[in-house]
Amino acid sequence: MIKSYLITDPNYYGRDLNSFSKKLNEVLSLKKPDMACFRDKEFLNYSNLAPVFIKLVKDSGAKAILHSDLKLAKELKTDGIHLPFNLIDLLKEAKKSGLFTIVSTHSKDEALMAESLGANAVTFSPIFHSPNKGEPVGLEKLKEITAILSIDVYALGGIITKKQISLCEEAYAKGFASIRYFLPK
Repeated sequence: MIKSYLITDPNYYGRDLNSFSKKLNEVLSLKKPDMACFRDKEFLNYSNLAPVFIKLVKDSGAKAILHSDLKLAKELKTDGIHLPFNLIDLLKEAKKSGLFTIVSTHSKDEALMAESLGANAVTFSPIFHSPNKGEPVGLEKLKEITAILSIDVYALGGIITKKQISLCEEAYAKGFASIRYFLPK
């Protein structure tokens, strides 16, 4: 069974405690992801919302992942860290801290480098069309990446339907990651 990986976006969840908690709880109870990543690239109110995110996600039974902020991930004893490829130099420190590590990749070379440096998993994207993410790499490229890596590969990018999830599973992805798939309809 393919694993599911929720990634938050402040455009959908908000940045104030009440709306963030309410929307996250709703998504966690409806969609029941295996992992969830708290991501806010502008880091507005991030350190205040991160402990709430971690508690809600762990209480749901999912693995709680923070995006980019290794110091905060260690401080709050979260389950893991999701590193954009430009922060791959933090991978060794994250591993030493006992964190599950997942790295964003967009090419075969990036995926192989993340694996060689000890990442537990990678996201590979964009598989399908996703707003502002460039040309999709497609399912054949996903299949090529899953065939050469021994670590878990999570398909990412434009995944909003169960059919797309099935196609990613057929390409041997261990899981899929998405923002929009998890949003309440």
